[in-house]
Amino acid sequence: MTVTRFAPSPTGHLHKGHAYAALKAWNFALEHNGRFLLRIEDIDFNRCEQAKTEQIFDDLAWLGLKWETPVRIQSQHLEDYHSAADKLRNDGLLYPCFCTRKDILREVEEAGRAPHGSEGPVYPGICRRLSQDEQEHRIASGEAHALRLDLEKALEKTGASMTWQDSLAGEQIARPEVLGDAIIVRKDIGTSYHLAVVVDDGLQEITDIVRGVDLFESTHLHVVLQRLLGLPTPNYHHHALLTDEKGERLAKRNQSITLKALRESGMSPAEVIGECHLRSCE
Repeated sequence: MTVTRFAPSPTGHLHKGHAYAALKAWNFALEHNGRFLLRIEDIDFNRCEQAKTEQIFDDLAWLGLKWETPVRIQSQHLEDYHSAADKLRNDGLLYPCFCTRKDILREVEEAGRAPHGSEGPVYPGICRRLSQDEQEHRIASGEAHALRLDLEKALEKTGASMTWQDSLAGEQIARPEVLGDAIIVRKDIGTSYHLAVVVDDGLQEITDIVRGVDLFESTHLHVVLQRLLGLPTPNYHHHALLTDEKGERLAKRNQSITLKALRESGMSPAEVIGECHLRSCE
């Protein structure tokens, strides 16, 4: 049974880029006589709002999408992510990171250059070099810290040769070094996007992940986490992103016009869906 999902974050209103992504996942499920799930990724407590979640439901229903209930709300399942983090920590694969963004940027500048991934400069391993005594002392003193994946140790456990399948790009050899020692547990919320999405996809038995190509690099890390947590690796379908008239990707931070605004202007669902297809890059 094919199972796919659409997993927005209620940090703002949906725009046509979200509509395009949701329709891609929903149509994939229909074409394969499968199941379509909706998941709300609301673990960023400082930015997510309940009202935005309700708006997501309204906008997707207006487009004509139907999904199974109950909807998985990440903030209601924090214990699942904590358990996964505990497993990784008990396996010796996580280390505390006390760095601020300024610390990391200063280290990168002093080094002259550093590899960059989709999330910025790859972490230069400042806190990985701390002794266990220093780690324990700083934690005991109450110093705020995140937990990062020790990628070298992780790959010793999984083996360096891992693959995943993308419907457009073909078979991929996992290259988690593009994200390096990624944050697995944020200091403010007790988990991270990377950990939560892998745990959720496993628990919900997602077989096919249909999402934008902007998350392509993240998949290299997700495959490693799946192996470490004993979870299956789904098939991936990274589609092109919807762009505006200038060729720029639609995004909340660019204040792209929202589905709510389009609805209020009198635009019909059929017109929105038609525009999504016209502007798609595929």
